[in-house]
Amino acid sequence: MLHSTFTTTSRRLNRDHFPLRLYEKAKRLGIWNPTMIDFTQDKADWVSFSPAEKDLIWLLLALFVAGEEAVTLDLLPLIQTIAQEGRLEEEMYLTTFLFEEAKHTDFFSRFLDEVALPDENISSSRRLADYHTENYRQIFYTALPEALQALRSDPSPAAQIRASVTYNMIVEGLLAETGYHAFFTMLERNDLLPGLRKGIGLLKQDESRHIAYGIYLLSRLIAEHPAEWETLETQMNRLLPYAIGVVSDAFARYEVVPFGLVEQDFIDYAMDQFSKRFARLEKARHATLDEISRLAHGELEE
Repeated sequence: MLHSTFTTTSRRLNRDHFPLRLYEKAKRLGIWNPTMIDFTQDKADWVSFSPAEKDLIWLLLALFVAGEEAVTLDLLPLIQTIAQEGRLEEEMYLTTFLFEEAKHTDFFSRFLDEVALPDENISSSRRLADYHTENYRQIFYTALPEALQALRSDPSPAAQIRASVTYNMIVEGLLAETGYHAFFTMLERNDLLPGLRKGIGLLKQDESRHIAYGIYLLSRLIAEHPAEWETLETQMNRLLPYAIGVVSDAFARYEVVPFGLVEQDFIDYAMDQFSKRFARLEKARHATLDEISRLAHGELEE
């Protein structure tokens, strides 16, 4: 598509636009380097874990590192779609997504290389992939690439909604946040793996901005195209059982769950996160774009 005009020479950037506010936060908070995180104590902690405890950590790492790689590989069509619509402020913020998802892949890969794999017979990628159950594969091997790659040929509002629901609501808003909760529940209360905890805390900050944008994007699309609410509900209802299945699969692996984790606690946590965000999206069905923007700004300040 050839250019006929440029935003920066036809109007000023809207510095108060919600995505550009997220961009400012990303510039301030998102520049951290996985290579600089100290894993010295993590290496000492690792040798003290039981085989079952190591297995659970390997499982979570296998889910996270592949999930972060998947979104790094699959995200570009969403950025291109927003750019082609001429939404410069949104595109500027979305440029940080790809950098941050790649950085998250780097972080988990480094932890595996330096802490969780060197002294164990689990060094092949095929072995890590054994932790990917059918529920996990339905989301990360199939639904995520399908929804995002579809934007290359179909940038319609309906396709954008399917892509954002899959990426922002299911992958980030439900699965990743439940995974963070598992890591912190296991490790924070026992003061273990401080480097891993530090990195995950930084990841969580990045992902909270991603989710905030996803809710804004879906709210904007629903406000502009109210008839597409059914598209949003259908995609959520299709993927939610797989997402809850990923959580249940992790617990089904163990007769006695390491670190004293309780499955129902995490199912409840996942559904609570999902329900709160779904309720926020429902407000968009009868909201104006100005109201959506004000709501987003208010949540950003919280």
